[in-house]
Amino acid sequence: MSNALPPTPTSPGLSVRRKGLKTHPTLPLSAFTPPSTGTGEQFPLPPDPSTIHPTNVIDAHVIAPSGDLSDWFAQVDEALKGKIGGAVLSLHGAEPSAIDDLLAKVATSQTPIHAVLVPFSLEDGIPANPPKYLSDATRNPLIVLSASFTKNTPAVAEALKWALDNGFSVDIDVQTNLKDSESEWEALEELFGKAMPHETEDAPKPKGKVVLTNLLPPPDDLHLPIVKLLTHSTYQAYQSHCAALSLYSNVYVKFIPPSWGSPTPPTPAPTVTETPAESEYEIRDTNEKREWKRRIKMYIGPCLEAFGYSRIIYGSSPSPFSHSKSNAADWYELARESFAELGTEQEGVDAVFYGNAKLVYSSESS
Repeated sequence: MSNALPPTPTSPGLSVRRKGLKTHPTLPLSAFTPPSTGTGEQFPLPPDPSTIHPTNVIDAHVIAPSGDLSDWFAQVDEALKGKIGGAVLSLHGAEPSAIDDLLAKVATSQTPIHAVLVPFSLEDGIPANPPKYLSDATRNPLIVLSASFTKNTPAVAEALKWALDNGFSVDIDVQTNLKDSESEWEALEELFGKAMPHETEDAPKPKGKVVLTNLLPPPDDLHLPIVKLLTHSTYQAYQSHCAALSLYSNVYVKFIPPSWGSPTPPTPAPTVTETPAESEYEIRDTNEKREWKRRIKMYIGPCLEAFGYSRIIYGSSPSPFSHSKSNAADWYELARESFAELGTEQEGVDAVFYGNAKLVYSSESS
């Protein structure tokens, strides 16, 4: 039995109904739980996380409304020494009147800033008088609109279509109750159907891209055992709607710390041991971290099957609307090990942690 993920399936035709369940492959339970003691040495060991590291890393979700990256850099310097290829800076929480000055400050940053996420309200509809910094969708660093989604209205669809047609990519933080309501998933899909008709009609493809946050991993209840989660209706809905959302070819998913009501567990420092190297990470991990990785891998699986390695983007800051705390270095280790333990090869890791962000958050790609 192999722990590797199956190849990403070919996307179904656009004539497929976007609502309702979709048949899709699933990962075996063994990908998330250790084997029983009776399997002995015949059960293959999972890949050693220490052997898979991204060549370079672009952190695509660094929230710093003051434009100061010193705190983020202090967290990741040791974990990513020599690998930092840049960051995508979110100005969430900054005053609109200060954004022009902040953009000038960012331009002089020693850390390469590939893009800046500026606050944008979809609920207000098409902006009547866009601010000056929205006059050029290809400026450097790239300007990306940062919005939240709470409900689907005509104004929201019009604003998203306006942004994409004008060359702006849009980061959308999904703040609806997807966990308990099938209709909330459908509202998100209906929004895309109205804002991106090119996928179902003979319409020009928009210049911009959509990046969804707070979906991978989605908000979750840590008290629900993983074995029960596998057959729970919320998890089945997650699988189905990930597949439906992936039909929109310019939609990406951002992999950030989840809103699970608990801080991201740290990676304990290594200790001298005579234990074989292949078990070192299992020994170092706390029970909490092991539980988090098993749950994270459950959510990575369906997302990979739907979007593939080419449309998932790594970021270290949690959703600004959550109360979860996360250290950037702790999340990097947790995220990297989770992908490695799913059998991800070097090419896939490099895409998730670097290449996809470089593609989406660069003026050359707009």
